Amino acid sequence: MTEDWQQGGFGLYIHWPFCEAKCPYCDFNSHVSRQIDQKAWRDAYLGELNRAAGEAPGRVLNAVFFGGGTPSLMDPQIVADIIDAIKRLWPIANDLELTLEANPGSVEAGRFAAYRQAGISRVSMGIQALNDSDLRRLGRIHSAKEALAAFDIARNAFDRVSFDLIYGRQDQTLQDWNDELKQALSLAIDHISLYQLTVEQGTAFGDRYNRGKLRGLPDEDLGADMYSLTQDICGEMGMPAYEVSNHARDNAQSRHNLIYWRYGDYIGIGPGAHGRLTLGGQKWATECYSNPNRWLTGAADADAEKPRQSLGPAEQASEYVMMGLRLKEGIDLDRYARIAGSPIEATKIDHLRNIGMIDLHGSILSVTDQGIMLLNAVLKDLLTDQ
Repeated sequence: MTEDWQQGGFGLYIHWPFCEAKCPYCDFNSHVSRQIDQKAWRDAYLGELNRAAGEAPGRVLNAVFFGGGTPSLMDPQIVADIIDAIKRLWPIANDLELTLEANPGSVEAGRFAAYRQAGISRVSMGIQALNDSDLRRLGRIHSAKEALAAFDIARNAFDRVSFDLIYGRQDQTLQDWNDELKQALSLAIDHISLYQLTVEQGTAFGDRYNRGKLRGLPDEDLGADMYSLTQDICGEMGMPAYEVSNHARDNAQSRHNLIYWRYGDYIGIGPGAHGRLTLGGQKWATECYSNPNRWLTGAADADAEKPRQSLGPAEQASEYVMMGLRLKEGIDLDRYARIAGSPIEATKIDHLRNIGMIDLHGSILSVTDQGIMLLNAVLKDLLTDQ
């Protein structure tokens, strides 16, 4: 019998928790460490992969993502050993996607050639800005020139290269963003992730904001204009949005991230890594311990993961909607009803459709361009009392 997770596929996320410096806006589980025993980390990853394969054997693996942190600081041989183990432990899809995140400051031609030889097929680069003053404000340790040089190295080593930019930065004008985005899209990329700067509590930016010292952020109207401009320019240049913050040319979407958004199963390995795993018909939320030393020592005793949370039908259905409506393709209401055991109320759908927030084609519900600007409100309307 086909289980629901197979509608989205199966992936692996490998978290490398170390960076050369901590960016002030970053709330990811990343740490700066002067000494890293890479062999110990290799052994821990391989042990956890073996454990995971024992739990979920025989599944066809669609994508692997090395995230962080800065995985481009990993010894390429460790990446090779992990990929070799993965291919030994699971059957793999013919179009298996293997992505590695990289920061421009850690990009070297020789290292990237070694990653390619190890099996990496796609690189996602954290460029974030294309001018030096904004890079300094964002706490980045590379220059714009270094970023472009790193991109050239990556493009020569890999067929598929994506990079991230942050907009809505301090004192950034609409014209500034217009010029920068067009420059970025001219670099022959096939995928780009464009995030409006958000100030997260618990970060250095969050502390500055609370003290009234993070000035020059865009107001709500300028932020909305920047988002609209982003959609227009990306569409004109053949990079339409397929998800709220992600744009790609045809067939260049991130297959790994599509597993998340299409509510497939994925195993998270490494400090702080999350997962969703269906076992015996029950879907579980998994989370690894976030402290690197705690995870590393725990992995030796198969104790790197916190107690799992079982997800009931209502929780699964809500997650499916929250993830799936980020995608342009939307969600299947029939699938929702199978997960939840009952459909979304027709009156809610009719209301949102009448006010132009959603479209409905057969059983496929998607959010309109207008609705995507108010996605949280749309989700609240659909899911309240469901």
